[in-house]
Amino acid sequence: MCLAIPARITHINDQMGTIDMEGVQREVSLLLLEDARVGDYVIVHAGFAIHRIDEAEAKASLKLLREMASSLDAASA
Repeated sequence: MCLAIPARITHINDQMGTIDMEGVQREVSLLLLEDARVGDYVIVHAGFAIHRIDEAEAKASLKLLREMASSLDAASA
């Protein structure tokens, strides 16, 4: 099973991009995306940005993931 977390592209250098995933920065390949731009939200798998998503969808997904993590923390306390 794969958990896809949206990340925002903050920098592009050739076919590599720096993404920000809730404050964590990583380098990913942009080879699988056409016309990736700084500010785009993407889904990343195995070091590759594989799909571009719109900002509203990304923010809704991140909100849901935060709520799920909070529920798990409360349940384990």
